[in-house]
Amino acid sequence: MTNAIKDKLIVALDYPSYDEARALVDVLGDTVSFYKIGLELLFNDGLALASEMKNDGKRIFLDMKFLDIGNTVEKAVAAVAGHGFDFLTIHGTDSKTMQAAVKGRGSAPLKLLAVTVLTSLDQADLQEQGIVSTPAELVLKRARMAEDAGMDGVIASGQEAAAIRAASSRKFLIVTPGIRLPGGDAGDQKRITTPQDALRAGANHLVVGRPITAAADPVRAAERVLEHIALA
Repeated sequence: MTNAIKDKLIVALDYPSYDEARALVDVLGDTVSFYKIGLELLFNDGLALASEMKNDGKRIFLDMKFLDIGNTVEKAVAAVAGHGFDFLTIHGTDSKTMQAAVKGRGSAPLKLLAVTVLTSLDQADLQEQGIVSTPAELVLKRARMAEDAGMDGVIASGQEAAAIRAASSRKFLIVTPGIRLPGGDAGDQKRITTPQDALRAGANHLVVGRPITAAADPVRAAERVLEHIALA
């Protein structure tokens, strides 16, 4: 696979320990070049692993979903930017938080991504929060707000990617979780799409976790996702 195709796949290291995550990275070797580290692993030497992988030439996405007062977000983002990582998530619920993140990032190459609506949520979940918008409406509203705030892109399901792409600039990134191969188990995801559908709708990168990390043969599973990416 070409580097351009491999760069579109981000493998989520959703593990509770450094050893498990490190073992998968070693098994996948050159097959995968981009990894996501979230909160579960972060507090179990995830930052140390991220630094190791960055030194090995991998790209690193820290899924930290910052949401706090502006001063705290600004300083936290500045700290992350100093590590030289590639992607970082901020909750895209308001402009103040995102503008603070952009200020904290400064001139560092770190890409800031706004979390629009989690792919595990559907209409009923939003109604429980007192939100009357549909997931699609809320995602698009938050994506527009994120671009206006100076963010580099969004986290959004493939089901909303086309609308975001139509309403945003070409350089605005769409990173899509909830990816499943045709016939794959949805698990706890509500708004899922296949790799081809998400990319054809305008997504730039696909985040894939359990279809690879829980596979009997993770290398072959990653190769299958890359094959679907290439077809798109």
